Amino acid sequence: MLTLNNARSWLSRRRTMNTLRGLSNETLEDIGLTRFDVARSARQAR
Repeated sequence: MLTLNNARSWLSRRRTMNTLRGLSNETLEDIGLTRFDVARSARQAR
C-alpha cells in the first residue's frame, strides 16, 4: 500500500504544480507566490 500512497501523493503534487504553473505572474503575486515558489508549494501540498 505504501507504493499506492506514494503514487497518489506524487499525482497530487503534480496536479498542484501544473495548476500553479498555469497561473499568471500577477495571480501568483496575489496569492503570495512567485514562479520560484511553485515547485516548493507543490511539494508541500498533501
